[in-house]
Amino acid sequence: MLRLRNVFLLIVKFFYALYSINKIIFDFFLSYFRPGVGKTTVMREIARVLSDEFQKRVVIVDTSNEIGGDGDIPHSAIGTARRMQVPEPSLQHKVMIEAVENHMPEVIIVDEIGTEAEAHACRSIAERGVMLIGTAHGEWLENIIKNPILSDLIGGVDTVTLGDEEARARRCQKSILERKAPPTFYFLIEMRERHYWVTHKTEKSVDMLLRGKTPLVEIRKRDDRFNVVVDRWKTYDRHDI
Repeated sequence: MLRLRNVFLLIVKFFYALYSINKIIFDFFLSYFRPGVGKTTVMREIARVLSDEFQKRVVIVDTSNEIGGDGDIPHSAIGTARRMQVPEPSLQHKVMIEAVENHMPEVIIVDEIGTEAEAHACRSIAERGVMLIGTAHGEWLENIIKNPILSDLIGGVDTVTLGDEEARARRCQKSILERKAPPTFYFLIEMRERHYWVTHKTEKSVDMLLRGKTPLVEIRKRDDRFNVVVDRWKTYDRHDI
């Protein structure tokens, strides 16, 4: 009989597929979320839909092996998407660039972007014309804007000093915050629940929030019959669900 000594915690993860999510996904987005909303399951289904139904060459940069599993053969839930494992978390940005240079992907899926090097790699991939889908930790869009590392994904934020006439025309202070550059991601999605997504057009929402205004967003959710319901031009409400 085999005995394991000094084992304090054993975690077993069971992977499963979540089908019929293709009507709720977007082409090019960054998804941010709080823990426990089911983003990993959603990312698996996005990989499957894009690779199997849309016939795209999809590469998953799977740092923690949560999307494709820890075995030599990836989990069937990702379809025909190719999975690239990352030997060390600190090397994720290098594997991202390697995926573009060596595997000719049409879509790259990156889980949990969290370092400056990874943010720069995302921008490099986007500038090469590859569709990029990524996730990051954050509950609200303001969390991404205020994060000094992740803010580069939405264009970065800089302090600008206005002239007297410009400040009077805008009816604001002379020192204001503005977006520095075009965003890496066209869309931002707050995954408040697995089937309740708040979608931002990145440029418009970031610019309005920096000006102290409330942006208009699109709500995508499922009703009791599991049909996708789309509410456009809704006022952004952090507590609406």
